[in-house]
Amino acid sequence: MSTEAPAPARLRAAMDRRCIAIPGAFNALAARAIARHGFEACYISGAATSVAAGVPDVGLLSLEHFARCIREAADASNLPVLADADTGFGEAEMVRKTVIEYARAGAAGLHLEDQKFPKRCGHLDGKELVPTDHMVEKIQWAARAAKQCNGTIICARTDARGVDGFDAAVARAKAYVAAGADMIFPEGLASEQEFALFAAALGRGPNADPSIPAGKRPYLLANMTEFGKTPNIPLSHFSATGYSCVIYPVSLLRVAMGAVDRALTQLQKDGSVAGFQDQMQTRQQLYDLINYKPGTPWELPA
Repeated sequence: MSTEAPAPARLRAAMDRRCIAIPGAFNALAARAIARHGFEACYISGAATSVAAGVPDVGLLSLEHFARCIREAADASNLPVLADADTGFGEAEMVRKTVIEYARAGAAGLHLEDQKFPKRCGHLDGKELVPTDHMVEKIQWAARAAKQCNGTIICARTDARGVDGFDAAVARAKAYVAAGADMIFPEGLASEQEFALFAAALGRGPNADPSIPAGKRPYLLANMTEFGKTPNIPLSHFSATGYSCVIYPVSLLRVAMGAVDRALTQLQKDGSVAGFQDQMQTRQQLYDLINYKPGTPWELPA
């Protein structure tokens, strides 16, 4: 029997030590590579999972599809997995089911967002929000379910910055913490200063609001997605302003698909892979990544 701590405890411990980078895994092999490079957690993105399935990020995939991707990433990497749960796949009862199914699949934590369904990418315009009390109810159900699941981390994402403004995002975040959220994800902040001000308002960072007691200060998640409304901010800057983790949700998929597109262009032109074979992962490198030796019985990588 394994004596390893449950995934939620491992993720909490990592974030208690320092602000951690959490790259997005668009499949299990990417998750294995993330672990191989020494990261302490991996992320399952709704955007990356959706486009990898050939559909846009508008809530088309099922709970079962996401749970399968989480399970594959957790098994391949043995890392705590933080996963996107979009709007919870439904109302309060479905949010409870989502927490339980994600935990069974191996998720250490998940985030729920306060957009109306069908949702949009957080860095697109035209988003609409559910009422605050509607989201509060979802968080309350999620927090109760988490107690049955080794303390799954419940992260509340608010998209209010791009809809009603910065102050509204702070107000919603405080309501979500009061409802039981362990972590807050402010989506679409527009500057490093906004991230610092948001952290301070939630009781984090060097300028933290002193009226917020230590036990009421949530973990904070920052989203470093490319080509969006948020500038490129180094991990060290987030650490200095009180953030607990930074996700890079679609970075690896964008790098991989950029390489795929260039390779296909060259193959179509040349009728050969010779011109880009030196850019490929070799057969041996692939076998090393998955711990496979031909002729030897294979076990799930540790």
